Amino acid sequence: MAVRELRYFGDPVLKSVADPVNRFDDTTKRLVDDLLDTVDMPGRAGLAAPQIGVGLRAFSYRLDGTVGYVLNPEIVELAETTHDIDEGCLSVPELRYPVRRATYAVVRGVDLRQQPVTVEGDGVTAQCLQHEVDHLDGMLYLDRLATEQRRSALRDMRSRDWFRLR
Repeated sequence: MAVRELRYFGDPVLKSVADPVNRFDDTTKRLVDDLLDTVDMPGRAGLAAPQIGVGLRAFSYRLDGTVGYVLNPEIVELAETTHDIDEGCLSVPELRYPVRRATYAVVRGVDLRQQPVTVEGDGVTAQCLQHEVDHLDGMLYLDRLATEQRRSALRDMRSRDWFRLR
């Protein structure tokens, strides 16, 4: 188990659609352990496998005191009601922009024993679920911004140390 190094904007793994988890073995267990360790730090709500360089459909979360994970997650329900909510990303640190998200979301997948897992919630939980599944589909929250907001975000990124040092 280890806290893994994060991948940042510009890394191709963040823009690639993640492959399904097909093996439920010790390698996958180590991935899950690393996802749980890496998300279980202050200021972190969710972490998708591509954010640590692994192109598999898996994410971990730390919400309302609960730490967990989902393998092969799919969004199965979204509220029709949406709102703009400030969003940030570990792979685009220091920046936050309003993103339109459903106010309620349900994700289904499996655990390491291939047993069904359902995670649902509203507010920040719904936002996190949508954000992490977006990562698995090769999408960053910046991709959901209006054109001018996205241009502004790209300008802001260029001034950040993490962007210049990569």
